[in-house]
Amino acid sequence: MDTTGSPRVLVIGLDPYRVPGPWDPEPVVKAFEAGLAKFADQGVGVETCLIGLDGRDDVKAVVGNALRARPWECVTIGGGLRHSDDQVELLEQVINLVRRHAPDAAIAFNSTPATTYEAAARWID
Repeated sequence: MDTTGSPRVLVIGLDPYRVPGPWDPEPVVKAFEAGLAKFADQGVGVETCLIGLDGRDDVKAVVGNALRARPWECVTIGGGLRHSDDQVELLEQVINLVRRHAPDAAIAFNSTPATTYEAAARWID
């Protein structure tokens, strides 16, 4: 999703439809969409890289390709990757991929899907 102009921010997070368990992903999807809409409202380009927890993604390839797609001013890593002890290794993998493929990008962390723009805005000009 490129909301406007040249994307400057890459958001890496979990695909809410591909997180196992008996839960309703719709509230997360709506909050994430609201958070991304703020980028367009502010005239800041953004792209997303969502990965699933269902084992179908080659995380290194998916995230690496997104990071190499262009120079990023900021990479925001979503809370789904950070808030679960079960995802520590995945979080480490993502952070190390950011360091390797986007070393000049700031790294930001949102507190909720709706605050994704605010997290990136702390680091972009």
